Amino acid sequence: MAHDSTAHQHESSTKRIWQVFGILSIVTIVEVVLGIFRPPFLTETSIVGMHLLNWIFIILTLYKAYYIAWAFMHMEQETKGLRRAVVWSGVFLAIYLIFILLTEGDYIYEVYKNGYIAWDF
Repeated sequence: MAHDSTAHQHESSTKRIWQVFGILSIVTIVEVVLGIFRPPFLTETSIVGMHLLNWIFIILTLYKAYYIAWAFMHMEQETKGLRRAVVWSGVFLAIYLIFILLTEGDYIYEVYKNGYIAWDF
């Protein structure tokens, strides 16, 4: 009887590994295809100062990071409170980082564009 339980658990684990591999592979393939072909609609449309294609890359990357934590760090088996604490901390950190990068990047762009640079220290 114990052997049957172990065999069933092994089959279930193998199936789960292939499922995670398949999902992460599909998301990565979508990223690579979008990066190679760079559809004009996605590169010409801007939302909040960035091309739509860049937003798609950010969202897909965050999804992959979340899914890796969910599957490989066994977050799916933890309590709801711990899952939320880990996931929401990461989400808020990523949003804050994107905000800071966009704000500072826009400032640097304006400085270079308008020629306000003086190298007299």
